[in-house]
Amino acid sequence: MFSKFNSIPTHMDYKGQKLAEQIFQGIVLVSAVIGFVYGLVIEQFGWTVYIVLAGFAISCLLTLPPWPMYRRNPLTWQPALPESPVETAQKPETLKKKKHK
Repeated sequence: MFSKFNSIPTHMDYKGQKLAEQIFQGIVLVSAVIGFVYGLVIEQFGWTVYIVLAGFAISCLLTLPPWPMYRRNPLTWQPALPESPVETAQKPETLKKKKHK
């Protein structure tokens, strides 16, 4: 029958997904370059790792939650058609007539 999740609005936005992916990759790339250069200058690999992890955490905070900027172009879905009683009555009959060999 109907799931309890049917009443929950679902938002899909391919342009928003693309934007989130670009932001995520950009922040990780910039933090990796900054971390590499800073770690090279002070000769401490640990700081490189810390800076990259900080960039990863910031990018996760900006891209993982469903912020409104990622839901500007939602997809329009076709409404679900109700099932007619005739179709539901015919389904068990068709299953009984089929013989599996």
